[in-house]
Amino acid sequence: MKPLLLLAILGLFAACSSNPEDTQKGAAVEDRTGTQALSGSNAGSQSSALSGSSLQGSALNNGSVGTSSNSLSGSAGGNAAIGQGQYGLSSALRDPGNLLSKRSVYYEYDSFLVRDEFKAIVEAHVRYLMSNPAARLRLEGNTDERGSREYNLALGQKRSDALKRMMVLMGVPEARIDSVSFGEERPRVEGASEGAYAQNRRSDIAYVGE
Repeated sequence: MKPLLLLAILGLFAACSSNPEDTQKGAAVEDRTGTQALSGSNAGSQSSALSGSSLQGSALNNGSVGTSSNSLSGSAGGNAAIGQGQYGLSSALRDPGNLLSKRSVYYEYDSFLVRDEFKAIVEAHVRYLMSNPAARLRLEGNTDERGSREYNLALGQKRSDALKRMMVLMGVPEARIDSVSFGEERPRVEGASEGAYAQNRRSDIAYVGE
């Protein structure tokens, strides 16, 4: 029994003298490994990932958000411009100093050709129509009293149709423009003088619902 007891006591002392040191060494190695991993590659990866995320966030702030902000500013600016345009142009329709208040295109005798001097007026009304999609036009062709009633009705229609074709070529949808003829029935100036005839050879630009 004594040899066995002695061996057991020696084994106990050996275990007590070796385990704490091994445990401390193991703990120290484990801690150093963890520290190195955190401050080394993993820390670098995490730092890089964090920096990457920050950079991406910065890029998002400078890019996508900036773009959205610019888009919003652009949209707001566009809406403001449209709103201002609608208000200003509607007022301009009745402003004697604005081309939009000019509502007649005049023709030479027995002609339906739109003269160059009236093209700026036509372009102004085209711009108005393009900026105001709900607006519609009625082009009314007129003639002086010379010629038969039938002939003047046909000539008045040619005049309003020619003006309509010009506006359509400039971009206005055809469905938004009606063209009619009153022939000699609606003279602007009564009389048989050349001055009166010149005022009556015309196409009038009328806005539907105005």
